[in-house]
Amino acid sequence: MNLIVIRIEWVCLALLLLAAALLRSTSAVTVSPISKSAGLAHFDAQQIWKPATQQTWKSALPQLQPTALFASAGAQPLRDSDLAQIRFEQKLNAQLSQRLTFRNESGQAVLLGDYFQDKPVILIMGYYQCPMLCNLVLNGAVESFQEITPTAGRDFEVVFVSIDPKESPALAGAKKRMYLKRYGRSDAANGWHFLTGSEAEIKTLAEQIGFRYAWDAASKQFAHPSGLVVLTPEGRVTRYLFGIVFPPRELRNALANARRQKISSPVKELILLCFHYHPLTGKYSAAILGAARVLSAGICLGLLAFVGRMIYREKRGGAAAPPDRAQ
Repeated sequence: MNLIVIRIEWVCLALLLLAAALLRSTSAVTVSPISKSAGLAHFDAQQIWKPATQQTWKSALPQLQPTALFASAGAQPLRDSDLAQIRFEQKLNAQLSQRLTFRNESGQAVLLGDYFQDKPVILIMGYYQCPMLCNLVLNGAVESFQEITPTAGRDFEVVFVSIDPKESPALAGAKKRMYLKRYGRSDAANGWHFLTGSEAEIKTLAEQIGFRYAWDAASKQFAHPSGLVVLTPEGRVTRYLFGIVFPPRELRNALANARRQKISSPVKELILLCFHYHPLTGKYSAAILGAARVLSAGICLGLLAFVGRMIYREKRGGAAAPPDRAQ
């Protein structure tokens, strides 16, 4: 029995040290920067990215968020109070204005309503020269598209709208060619659209879907949330999918519900907190750090209580044992 207790104590000690390390590591969580080439962010997919079927957003986010680089010493970065507003405000059943005007990859003026006909629509907002999450959202989307039977262009439409009014249709066209090649389905060319537009039209669309973003003058980047919005063929919001990895089953169900005009329930606030990180520094928010510390402290206290109980039971058992009788 003594040997068993000693082994348990060593195991518990190791777990205590692990919990203490976790508690300390949550004080400042940073991540590696994503390199840039020709104005477009990229990364080594073989090293840090796995398909949506192999890796969830819980393990992807800590690896893929970049460290901010404040290039302009004179400009002031966004305040924490401003960054706290960078999120999706869920506006389920909201109707999009289909009279909003944008430009497609060829530079032609188009109405948003042109893409709302008889198919569900997946709407993504970001910008083409984003060195942060935009490419990761698109990567997660295309990987999910590849895992489901419905095909972009044949069964649903995909619309990506740049939030940067300075970006050109040429950038949109380059991005479209990149992702069509990666998607690899012939019907997608007429069903995946990359748009640019004026600041007024962009802000109106962002307001209608609850996409809260802001320009950071110090880093010369937009701070914005990550995710996509699923809409009915008539342009009503039916579902939000947050993060950078979108489970194929959830996406397939969201498209089916959108076709049937079924409005989903809001995503719970607890899930939203998991994405509450600093969009420019790549650090987790105080809420997440606090939760991690509480969890680590709980593990430590639980293990201490377990070890104490085992020692107490061992001593009590030894004291209660009858003395050996003389032979």
